[in-house]
Amino acid sequence: MTIATAEPDAPATDRGAVYLERARKVAELVEAEADAIEEQATITDAVFRALAEAGLFWILVPEEYGGAGLDIVSAFKVVQEISRADGSTGWAFMANACSTGVAVGFMNQVGAREMFDGPDRGITAGMILPTGSAVRVDGGYRVTGKYQFASGSAHASWIGAGFVVHDADGNPIVDATGTPDCRIGFLPRAEVEFLGNWNVMGMVGTGSYDYKVEDRFIPDKFTMETFSTVPTRPESVYELGLLGIGVGGHAPVALGLAERALQEIAGIVAAKQRPGYATVVGDSELFQLDFARHEALYRAARAYVYEAYGDAEATAAAGGTISDEQRARMRQTATWAQEVAGEVVTFAHRWAGSATVRNPSALGRCVRDAAVATQHALVDRMTLVEAARAIVPAYQR
Repeated sequence: MTIATAEPDAPATDRGAVYLERARKVAELVEAEADAIEEQATITDAVFRALAEAGLFWILVPEEYGGAGLDIVSAFKVVQEISRADGSTGWAFMANACSTGVAVGFMNQVGAREMFDGPDRGITAGMILPTGSAVRVDGGYRVTGKYQFASGSAHASWIGAGFVVHDADGNPIVDATGTPDCRIGFLPRAEVEFLGNWNVMGMVGTGSYDYKVEDRFIPDKFTMETFSTVPTRPESVYELGLLGIGVGGHAPVALGLAERALQEIAGIVAAKQRPGYATVVGDSELFQLDFARHEALYRAARAYVYEAYGDAEATAAAGGTISDEQRARMRQTATWAQEVAGEVVTFAHRWAGSATVRNPSALGRCVRDAAVATQHALVDRMTLVEAARAIVPAYQR
């Protein structure tokens, strides 16, 4: 497989423009394949190859390893464009690109180089929260666990498995504060048993299968601390942390869904006639008022997401420490973007009438996808409560 690369010495902003243009070209294929993607519950081989050949899976991999080495905002814009084309594809792609970024940024660099530097550059997927268990052995860990929601796993070459380290008696190993030793390991996909179990109402094409790992050895070089705050790479993007990259990636997926819903409803109402309207629905002041308000919501969310993440990375790039407030704002925007997407998609659905009822329907997919995306545990509204604790003091000065 040929993997394209941008000009290696180009500034990050220029590389971002290059990869965004590649994403737009791939998005044309994604839109054409969207029905097939939903039908087979994972991205099609044609879309996988297009994403790979454009180098998009590795937008958060350093240039040293042949990746794009993008800043977080440029990477998120790529995710948004793929998500605009199809929510499921965008979600699966986000899971691959962001987990790959986390792995290369925080894992032992001997292992990272083996996984990502070379012609068979790895793609990761899988559940990295510590739901499995492991025992320490010479040179690594023996891991057992059953996992869910492995988005993008059908085409991933490495599968993540989060685990808590236990002693020989089966007791969790804890530090002086009582915190368990939690880690993430990556295994070649051949060592993982996939269980299927992905029959859902929305985000159908993400291929978020269940899987299990049975007493598998994972060398130290392919592991990392689950809650590490110290990157093993010098690039500023990794200073955003596991949550900043991994959770943050959900925000541009939401933005893509909202953007697509606005595009779809604008086209639908241009020709739609309903009783009580003097002409087409799109000419009514009631629709125009509603559209203007929701389009503003989308634009505000997009601006805030990119401002919050760009500001945090700029602080790290300048040699500063990302503040608690900046990290809170990243969490705030990741959740808020989901809420905005839900509102925008619902608005479009209500005005579309029967246009979302019959399949296939791009807007119908947006409705189903948004309904699932807003249920993710990492964008629960309690994250806004947690974020507020660091944001409120800024208004009390």
